Amino acid sequence: MIGFDEAGGGDGVPIVFLHGVGSDKSVWRPQLAHFGTGRRAIAFDYPGYGDSDPAPAGTTRDDYAEAIHSAMHALDVERAHVCGLSLGGVVAVALCHAVPNHCASLILADTFAVHPDGHTIYDRSLAATDLRAMAEARVDVLLAQPADPVVRSEVVETMARIDPAAYRIGAEAVWLADQRDRAAAIRVPTLVICGTEDKVTPPALSRELVQIIPGARYEPIEGAGHLGNIERPDAFNALVGAFIRDVAGASPRG
Repeated sequence: MIGFDEAGGGDGVPIVFLHGVGSDKSVWRPQLAHFGTGRRAIAFDYPGYGDSDPAPAGTTRDDYAEAIHSAMHALDVERAHVCGLSLGGVVAVALCHAVPNHCASLILADTFAVHPDGHTIYDRSLAATDLRAMAEARVDVLLAQPADPVVRSEVVETMARIDPAAYRIGAEAVWLADQRDRAAAIRVPTLVICGTEDKVTPPALSRELVQIIPGARYEPIEGAGHLGNIERPDAFNALVGAFIRDVAGASPRG
């Protein structure tokens, strides 16, 4: 079973949201509330996260992608705009690689094709046994400063709920990814977003992604760190909404 939250309905192509390694589907509440007013909006958990069944040892980013695709199919979502942040962006690229015809577009936020410090970050993640302690140690790096205390608390509490074994699987899926070839093969409209203050996946990695993906465009979120969708939700939603409208205008199926 894959956990999910959803909102909205209507005739528009649904939008699917994929979370980062240190969070779960709850991080997308501002987006479900916003986009659910005009279309079906669904946020998924990965295997091992949130309300999903545990992830078997050896689960990969491609397994995550297959689980999301199967969950979409079970919910009668055959085609969607796919929005992923950090690990979610890595999974979104893997999903588009596996089933490109099921992706109306990609929105890749604060992510990369390959991270130059990925192995170092992954090695540090292997020591994660107390996710609350890790969250407290990392939250001020994840968020632009000074951070909203409410957002800061939400980030800590969400990370603290993650099973350490699931976190280590997610860390391997994201930090050891090298999807440059897959990114170069993307042929759906793609928006790349990054917070200008992102220290985890800096804007340079997003600009590199734009250079790899044919026709992709880059939009910064001023004053946001690694979690722009909750740090600057209005700006994030405006960028994604405008992009989806552009896609819809270019295609009667959008």
